[in-house]
Amino acid sequence: MRALLRNRCIAERKEVVADMKTLSLSPDDAQAAAHKGTNEAVSAPTHPSQDGASNVTGAKKEKSAKELLKPLDDPVNKAYNPTVVESAWYAWWEKEGFFIPEFGPDDHVKEKGYFVIPEPPPNVTGALHMGHALTSAIQDTLIRWNRMRGLTTLWLPGCDHAGIATQSVVENMLRRRENKSRHDLGRTQFNELVWKWKDEYHSKINNAHRRMGASFDWTREAFTMDPNLTVAVTETFVRLHDEGIIYRANRLVNWCTKLNTALSNLEVDNRDLEGRTLLDVPGYDRKVEFGVIVHFQYQIDGSDDKIEVATTRPETMLGDTGIAVHPKDERYKSLVGKKARHPFVDRLLPIVADDYVDLEFGTGAVKITPAHDPNDFTLGTRHKLEFVNILNDDGTLNANAGKYEGTKRFDARYTVVEDLKEKGLYVKKENNPMKVPLCSRSKDVIEPIIKPQWWMRMRELADVAIAAVKNGDIVMRPETTEKSYYRWLEDINDWCISRQLWWGHQAPVYLVRFDGEPAGADSEEQWVAGRTREEAESKARAKYKDRKFTLTRDEDVLDTWFSSALWPFSTLGWPNETGDYSKLYPTSVLETGWDILFFWIARMIMLGLKMTGAVPFREVYCHPLIRDSEGRKMSKSLGNVVDPKDVIDGIALADLHAKLLTGNLDPKEVGHATKYQKTAFPDGIPQCGADALRFSLVSYTSGGENINFDIKVIHGYRKFCNKIYQAAKYVLGKLGDDFVPYESATAAKPASLAERWILHKLSAAARDINQALTEREFQRSTSIVYQFWYNHLCDVYIENSKSIIQEGTQEQANSAKNTLYTALEGALAMIHPYMPFITEELWQRLPRRPGDRTPSITKAAYPQHDEAMDDPAAEAAYELVLDVSKGVRSLLAEYSILYVYTYDETSYHTAKDQLQSIRSLSGKGLGSIEVLTKDEEKPTGCVVFAVSSGAAVFLHVKGRVDIDTEIQKISNKLGKAHDGISRQQKLLNDPAYQAKVGRDVQDLERKRLKDLEAEAAAYQGTLEQFERLKVE
Repeated sequence: MRALLRNRCIAERKEVVADMKTLSLSPDDAQAAAHKGTNEAVSAPTHPSQDGASNVTGAKKEKSAKELLKPLDDPVNKAYNPTVVESAWYAWWEKEGFFIPEFGPDDHVKEKGYFVIPEPPPNVTGALHMGHALTSAIQDTLIRWNRMRGLTTLWLPGCDHAGIATQSVVENMLRRRENKSRHDLGRTQFNELVWKWKDEYHSKINNAHRRMGASFDWTREAFTMDPNLTVAVTETFVRLHDEGIIYRANRLVNWCTKLNTALSNLEVDNRDLEGRTLLDVPGYDRKVEFGVIVHFQYQIDGSDDKIEVATTRPETMLGDTGIAVHPKDERYKSLVGKKARHPFVDRLLPIVADDYVDLEFGTGAVKITPAHDPNDFTLGTRHKLEFVNILNDDGTLNANAGKYEGTKRFDARYTVVEDLKEKGLYVKKENNPMKVPLCSRSKDVIEPIIKPQWWMRMRELADVAIAAVKNGDIVMRPETTEKSYYRWLEDINDWCISRQLWWGHQAPVYLVRFDGEPAGADSEEQWVAGRTREEAESKARAKYKDRKFTLTRDEDVLDTWFSSALWPFSTLGWPNETGDYSKLYPTSVLETGWDILFFWIARMIMLGLKMTGAVPFREVYCHPLIRDSEGRKMSKSLGNVVDPKDVIDGIALADLHAKLLTGNLDPKEVGHATKYQKTAFPDGIPQCGADALRFSLVSYTSGGENINFDIKVIHGYRKFCNKIYQAAKYVLGKLGDDFVPYESATAAKPASLAERWILHKLSAAARDINQALTEREFQRSTSIVYQFWYNHLCDVYIENSKSIIQEGTQEQANSAKNTLYTALEGALAMIHPYMPFITEELWQRLPRRPGDRTPSITKAAYPQHDEAMDDPAAEAAYELVLDVSKGVRSLLAEYSILYVYTYDETSYHTAKDQLQSIRSLSGKGLGSIEVLTKDEEKPTGCVVFAVSSGAAVFLHVKGRVDIDTEIQKISNKLGKAHDGISRQQKLLNDPAYQAKVGRDVQDLERKRLKDLEAEAAAYQGTLEQFERLKVE
């Protein structure tokens, strides 16, 4: 069936393209105007200043959007189909320039202000995943909402070059496809290959964004290695280097032997082990042992005495240059000042006393490896020990390891232990809980190695960033985000910003080498930074006067997060004083996942304040992370990533399996990933569409940390889309082709209680949803609009309007139609930020109000609270009607002539006046119905449905039912009502509740108690009547 529909859609698409050619449109414009998969189209793209009215040279008359849209009774449009609805609107929006920010007549932002979000740039390492989809859905909801509110709005798109991630992926691809390394190609040719990869995947990422309906201003798209952004990186580095904030230092770094680069602490994942564990390590055929501590002895030089030490990394003993004991440890006092002899290399190890040593831990003696351990680095510096590096960059041992030179580090781990045993120095091995540092990208075990690197001094920058949040310049949501932010910045370390990669921003700094002199140590004094080579030469010449020298640019590149930290202002043109930078900075909101709070958000705040003197954004919102259905983090290395396009279009299980084989997934993980797919998607992924996907993701978003992905929830919202589609079809059918709406929603007074009620609900929903979005309560906002569409508009007012239009006077019918129009128009606009495609599709079919030339729902005004629609009296009266109808339906479902017995005059008049509405809302199968006053005798031989304290519904059942069965049923209901009364009484009588909860809420709970008491009384009365029937 799907194939047949697709073929028909393609055929009809060709018809539209041909039709557009007759209007002298280019093929591109024709394609933009035609729905992919349907013959529905919109007016040809125009310049945004033309307000949707375009002129086509050589055409007699351009067809309007209404003329190009096929009727809803066409077979293609009979049922909701996201392929049909979502296929071409985006191309039209983009062509029309609807996403480009609009400025006021003076070329400044509009009077209502501006709203700017810089997109967290996805890495150009592959396709988008559900995390990106969540980010897109939330941000586009905010962008479209603010655009409809009349603000100057910009959502700035872009991608990140992702130095380590991208280089790693391309290197893996090169090795698998051609069995080559980057060194076989050389730096220039390798980077050319990476640029080709970038162009391919950048295009795929942008297309995926378009499928999601993301309303980016593509004319301002940025990439972190664009020329203007590279200028910003260079400017920042040079300024900070000149100020001494960026400096050169030879110290321990986190070294990844797989990627051959240094990493910051944030790029290292610490895996906790409870004891002996065998782990896979890149480059090793067998698993490597961790989680044990090896005890061995050193021989005291010139003596038969020995001293026992312990280590979790036996191979590092080859770099030991000292042993430390506590100065108060009586066991070793006689050894302090002596030396131990290394058993495998020609080296003596001084024995020193230091308070750092824990008397109670292990043997009380600590081996010191200053060049390969952070704590030992401090001890070695304090006691002026020798720093011996035993590792090459690739993880093999160097000449300082003696006979082990050339051995891989973890092979040496086992060899060293065996050699210690041969020499009689081995003592024992024990389980040892520990943390193993892993590269977050390659999963290689990190090695601490001393290397000269570029560092950024962070303490001063962090203090300013903390103050910016504490004084309210930046608001952080949810509250946990702010607490984590403070905790990290208060304990911040200097940032290692250089990386030994080829892909990225090469550091704009040059090493000065003097002619005729041997190369000296790599010290800060020998480096000069420059925006250009000429500037660097000028600085060196001023510094070294007449000495002859040459400059060599540092081959290292900068950490990807360095350029990303400049994103909010570099994308707007900084360091140049551009129009965008002067008008739209600081940006409004930075919205992203909480997991990059430290990687990115904090660094943007620090560098934004430092480089521009202003905060980079006014607000931070950190959303939860999407995990798979088993609660695991979605990861390409696990093969559990879900492509948003697969959710939009649907995909068979076999095709999901096939996709695992096309990427860079480790072959060892394919089996596990396949098994997961079978469990999570036994029937594949059903077609859901972009609107359903977006709405479900926003509805998931609350203050929690994680979201477990559930395709059933998303597919459930596809059914909601169908509900919207069918409701709009009904309304459009009832309005007719000649319908002209009033000039405004409040131009005429509604004729019926139902109309007053739905307009009140519309205004209340508008008030509540604007408040929810303002407060970033995304889950609540979707609940509000869902409730209005489903429970108020579709299930109630549309149903009630049928009887008014069919059975009422012409005046009543016209009033009901105008209210239908107002409610549908408002509901479409209200849900548009969440569901852009279906709302545009249906909104374009609505007639416009007189004088309204709005070309697209993207430019329509967002619904606001309207006091003229407030009608609490109508709400209270109509709620009684709804409750009575509910009672009627409930009783009709079990039995079949009814009475509405009222307990007060207001309820009597409401029920009497709204009898037609009660009939309409009560469904088919209803015979006669009579409304009784409280003064009339209650009907006998009836069952009762307690509506509220104001009314009850009675149904005559004598002689039609099994009395004993009904007595049991009513007794059960009476018992539940009594339980509810007890709970309410306990709640209302609780002093703590009375102290904490507001008066309004308590009043609502008292009303609930009153209704429960009325319900119990009604059930008791019914029970007594059944007992009498039994006697009769």
